[in-house]
Formats: sequence, structure tokens, C-alpha cells
Amino acid sequence: MKLQNLFVLSFFVVMAVACVPSKKYNELLEKERACNEELEKYKSAAIDFESKFKDCDTRLGLLQGEVEQMKKDTAKVGEELRLVQSQYDKMVNQVVAYEKQLDEVRKRGQQESSSLQGELNSKSDELRRKQELLQELENELKQKQQLLADREKRVYELEELINRKDKAINDLKNRVLSALKPYEDKGLSVVEKDGKLYVSLEAKLLFKTGSTKVEEQGKQALVDLAKILETEKDMEIIVEGHTDTDKLISPNHPKNNWELSVLRATSVVEIMLASSKMDPKILSAAGRSEYYPVDVNDKAKNRRIEIIVAPNLKALFELISK
Repeated sequence: MKLQNLFVLSFFVVMAVACVPSKKYNELLEKERACNEELEKYKSAAIDFESKFKDCDTRLGLLQGEVEQMKKDTAKVGEELRLVQSQYDKMVNQVVAYEKQLDEVRKRGQQESSSLQGELNSKSDELRRKQELLQELENELKQKQQLLADREKRVYELEELINRKDKAINDLKNRVLSALKPYEDKGLSVVEKDGKLYVSLEAKLLFKTGSTKVEEQGKQALVDLAKILETEKDMEIIVEGHTDTDKLISPNHPKNNWELSVLRATSVVEIMLASSKMDPKILSAAGRSEYYPVDVNDKAKNRRIEIIVAPNLKALFELISK
């Protein structure tokens, strides 16, 4: 079989030499060699491109998104990748077909070979453009994967931070309830709401009517509470004074319900600071007068001091703003 092929090859060589001048024949051989080298490069590139596409397709399969828009964007990129792969496969098949055609054309002469070489170059340029597009899509996919991973990390960090804040408030609630249990039937209540702890003390436990001076029984409750809160460094505490709707009109202090509510809140803050190591920076006093009742039909409940303990959300806001 090899001898037969050698004989056929020799025959065509003799025929080519007989029909074509030596110079043109050498030019044809040179162009043939160049074409073969170029085709080998394209074959190698095609194999390399196919490997890269498989890697890209594998990474695309690992992409998961919790953000709906990101899922849509990723799906769109995947669709474009599949389209480019289809076009790329067609290009590879065309290159193979043109290679076969070129082998046949070599036997028929320079003109037809040059024409097919031009077409092959055109297809090669198009194949290169597809490769560049494939690379761009791969880069875009990596960016979206990274963006999605960053967002998932931020969501996880936010959840962890919120869980820690919720646990801290819940633990604090249990400690406050335990420490202030003797005062539960004397007008004291502890409620957790919206991530904050509300310690409410009815005025009868703390003050005489119209007075801003804290009575001994109420003072002890505030001291016990302050001892618990003094270890809380990552909290913000607001002491709010509330009155009922009975009008207070006096030439002396307090002159009205606004002043009464503010002065009572201030008295509570002063006792808590004096009896503990609380940081004054986390405390503030406010007066609400009669305008935030808990029960419009129960004036006794409305006359109260509310101590609101809330987590410091600075770290949470900083994480959200990233």
C-alpha cells in the first residue's frame, strides 16, 4: 500500500514538474508548506479553545445566585456562551472542510489555491473574533461570579451580625427579668420588640405625684438595672419620661407635663450613672409628655419611665453601606 501511494505521489510530482515551470512549482510548494503550518496552528488553537470553553461551561454550572437579577444576568451570559460555542463548532468544521478542499485545489493550480487561501484567512479572522468574544464573555462571567460571591458574603455577615445582636438583646432581657423579678407586681415590665429591650416602670414605683425625685423603692430598682447595664458596651440606652393627660400648670418647676417628663427622665439617668460604671456616652434622656400613651383608658400605665436598650447598629450600617 505504501509503495502504491509512493508511486501515485511520484506520478503527480512528475506530472507537476512536467506541466509547471520550476519557479512556479517551488512557489506552490512554499505556499503549500505555509498553508499546512497555518492550518496546524488553527487546529491547535481550536483544541485549546474547546478546552477553554469546557472549563468555562463547568464554572458556569457552579454559579448559584440568591439575587434574582444576578441569576438572570448569569443565564443570559450562559446563553451567549452556548451561542458562541455553536458558532465556534461550525467554524472548526468549516476549517476542516476547507483544509480538505485545499488539498484538492493544490492539484489544480495556483489560482484556485490562492482563492481558497483567502477564504480560509477570512474564516480564520472570524474564528479569532469569536475567540475574543468568548474570552470577553468568560471575563464577564467571572466578574458576575465574584460580584455574586461578594453579595452572598455580605448577606451572611449581615445575618451573623443581626443574630448576634438579637442574642445579646435576648440574653440581656433574661438577666433583667431575673434581677428585677421582685418588682414585676409593682408596675415594672420588660418587653422585647423590634430588636430592642423596653423596661417600663410605672410612675407609682418611682415618684410621688408631680414630683421628679425618685423614691427609695424605685431607686433600688434603677440601681439593680444599672448594675446589669454597666457591662453593656455595645448598646445605646434612651430613658424616656411619659405623663398622663392631666394638665400640670405650676409657677414652679416642673411647670407642665413636658418639663415633668424630661426632669423625671433626667433624674433616672442621674441615679443610674451614680450607682454604676455606665458610660454616659451611651445614655440619653428624653421627655415625651402625654403624647405616647400605652393605653388611652389607663392613666396609671401611661405615667411611666421607659428605658429603651437598643444595639449599637453602627457596624451594621457600615456593612450595608459597602
